[in-house]
Amino acid sequence: MNMIDKNIKVLLTVFFAFSFFSFGWLSHSAYKPGKRIEKPSVLDEIKKTKILNVVLLNAPSTYYIGTEGAQGFEYDLLHAYAKYLGVTLNITTANTIKEAIKFSKLPHIHITSASLAKTKTREHSFNFGPSYFEVQEQVICNRGMLGSDKFPRDVENLAGLRITVGEGTSYSETIKSLQEDGYDINATFDPELSTEELLEQVASHQIDCTIADSNIYALNQRYFPRIALAFVVSDREQLAWVLAKNSKELEANMYSWFNSYNQSGKLTQLKDHYYSYILFFDYYNNKMFYKRVKSRLPKYKKYFVKYGTQYGIPWTLLAAQSYQESHWNPKAKSFTGVRGLMMLTRTTAKLLGVKNRLNPEQSIRGGTRHLNQMLRNVPKGVEGENKLKYALAAYNIGMGHIKDAQTLAKKMGLNQNIWSDLKKALPMLSQKRYYKTLKYGYARGSEPVRYVDSIYDYRDILQNINEDDKEEKK
Repeated sequence: MNMIDKNIKVLLTVFFAFSFFSFGWLSHSAYKPGKRIEKPSVLDEIKKTKILNVVLLNAPSTYYIGTEGAQGFEYDLLHAYAKYLGVTLNITTANTIKEAIKFSKLPHIHITSASLAKTKTREHSFNFGPSYFEVQEQVICNRGMLGSDKFPRDVENLAGLRITVGEGTSYSETIKSLQEDGYDINATFDPELSTEELLEQVASHQIDCTIADSNIYALNQRYFPRIALAFVVSDREQLAWVLAKNSKELEANMYSWFNSYNQSGKLTQLKDHYYSYILFFDYYNNKMFYKRVKSRLPKYKKYFVKYGTQYGIPWTLLAAQSYQESHWNPKAKSFTGVRGLMMLTRTTAKLLGVKNRLNPEQSIRGGTRHLNQMLRNVPKGVEGENKLKYALAAYNIGMGHIKDAQTLAKKMGLNQNIWSDLKKALPMLSQKRYYKTLKYGYARGSEPVRYVDSIYDYRDILQNINEDDKEEKK
């Protein structure tokens, strides 16, 4: 190789070395940390698509389709959160807790709502959001066993009984834990039946006992009067939603919203709407109600439907109110002189154009019209379901006392426009230190609270029976 070739080779080597150095230096200079493309968070995707994908357990305590559309405590809570985010709920329905947990693992699901307790086992596997309800697991058995040696009073008494719980539930975890502790419990773990279906089997005595959360038992004892609480089998547990994995931003956002929702009193109001009236459950009264649904209601149902439609009031609520007033006895009479299915006074009946208070159709027409008048007179600021409850309370005690209770609620720092707060003030109308400062004076304020809550109890049972009838006709 001659000198010229060597020089050319050296020059080329230097050129390429300099080129690579320059390219590396320029690339390094152009690089800025933090500019890497990151995958959008779960919360970002929800806001971008405007859709919140949720799994909801189809059950009275969570989500169901009633006469007024979708409802249920957990559905309403989720709907409130979706509204806060400005997105639409896209619901996947599960029929059992096991199925809900299975669906929760699907990649597109953001939240699973199925009355799931934060057990130690589940907390190892799932990402939970804020706790929204406190419950205890209860052993529920057939009421016919009461008074016999078979009715269990503690865990040791479960030996020899026919017990079934849902597979994959916190109840199955409880049973297995007790078995490991040496208790003789021969339980079946059913993969198909929901807790509500198992409670129905207890009621019909196909099985002796099952386990259910306290809120689920409280809701269902009205539908299944033949079930009875035996004993509590767990400490207090927190219910919470299961969130998608790697959803820290969603979790933080949800905690922030939930704290505000709770502090505003809306969570208390929601619990009151679904659970307050169950405190008035009475086994004998409910047993008679079921009998009269079959023996008395069919005679008058067409009138409740007719005038409920005319005035835009659910017929089930009118029928429930009539039962609370007269037990569907068209000749009912109180010591104060009110009479008929809707228990109208002589003066009120005259104003409403009711000529014969003992005529079932006239009484129902007059009572519905009277309730509609109460609705129109409910003070401004009271909205939605609260408005109907205020009207019912006014039907019972008079609108003047309702306004007095609002005044008192405001002085107490409560929201005078929501029923869950007004019902705290109403009982005080019977206390002189309070009523002496109010315009309409003394009233038995506890009475309209019981009145409204009982009506909603009966209405809820009627709606449940009505939905069951529709399913049978399909």
